[in-house]
Amino acid sequence: MNLTRRQSVAAIAAAASVHPGAAKSASASPKLRLVVLDVGGTLIEDHGEVPETMKSALAHGGVDVSFAEIGEWRGASKRGMIEHFVKLRAKAGVDQERLTDSIFADFNAQADAAYAHVRPIPGVEKAMQELKAAGLLLATTTGFGRDLNRTIFRRLGWGEQFAASINSDDIEDGRPAPYMIFRAMEAAHVENVLETIAVGDTPLDLQAGNNAGVRAVIGVYSGAATEERLRRERYTHMLPSVAALPALLRAEF
Repeated sequence: MNLTRRQSVAAIAAAASVHPGAAKSASASPKLRLVVLDVGGTLIEDHGEVPETMKSALAHGGVDVSFAEIGEWRGASKRGMIEHFVKLRAKAGVDQERLTDSIFADFNAQADAAYAHVRPIPGVEKAMQELKAAGLLLATTTGFGRDLNRTIFRRLGWGEQFAASINSDDIEDGRPAPYMIFRAMEAAHVENVLETIAVGDTPLDLQAGNNAGVRAVIGVYSGAATEERLRRERYTHMLPSVAALPALLRAEF
């Protein structure tokens, strides 16, 4: 959805844009407790590792998919993406479940190598420290599987950062379904969606946040999608990256 009116958050010198009236005032809502963050492109740098490795793994399995098609699935469950294209493009008579397993294993192996030198987006680690110092709980959701997500966090030294780390293995339906956000709330013992905000860099991230009904749905254009593309979705705030999030929360929440 295109928003017809936007305003700058003065506290961060117009770096964040806000849809007027989308975020509820502090007096009307309970205290914010939980920040749910996407991983790839939101917390860690995105250099096209996922599309490259996904296209390669699918091709190895005999499934021809374009980068444009993969792009429409950015933020989704990686296994769910593979299942979709296997059903759509696999040769007749093939064991689709076995082929999906094989492609998913290939993708994870290639992605593991591609993220060997994974780096956080500049300012993200400082922002997470500030959010935690302000008493907020942090959780992550990702379309990566459990093993790859754990490997990435181990390489970054992020083992104790989060109240919950939910991945595509933890749920049946991935984004845009809201279930990873709900699982993060459950693991963090946060019951109220008005005590929760969701942050992500893809249209599916924003769609999942809206489907969850959380208090704020914040887009960051530090990853897969451009600012222009993200603004076609419903959102409450738009930021260049998570580095600007602490200032936004101080100003708005």
